[in-house]
Amino acid sequence: QVQLVESGGGLVQAGGSLTLSCAASESFFHINAMAWYRQAPGKQRELVATDTKGVSTNYVDSVKGRFTVSRDNNKNTVYLQMNSLKPEDTAVYYCNAELGYSDYDNIGDYWGQGTQVTVSS
Repeated sequence: QVQLVESGGGLVQAGGSLTLSCAASESFFHINAMAWYRQAPGKQRELVATDTKGVSTNYVDSVKGRFTVSRDNNKNTVYLQMNSLKPEDTAVYYCNAELGYSDYDNIGDYWGQGTQVTVSS
């Protein structure tokens, strides 16, 4: 059963950087439209960024200028580069994506298992 697999979380000091990765467990699946979410303790899951493959990328105001979504289409992997991290960025980060056998079909909507990002002050 295909899954989204995330990696790259960890502990970093304020002002530091981390890069999260999101890929399908079967590497031949294409990640098409996707989004990054985060959920801090005691808070609702929050949309961080959306990326419609090759069309547009949008960010929540609180991360604009600090976070960047990028893709390696050869690896069918999406990244979330996070710079100038703040303690309020501490959360579990999830990727959510439509997968397909190509860029033009959709076999379903999937969630990653989440990866913890902790920013110390």
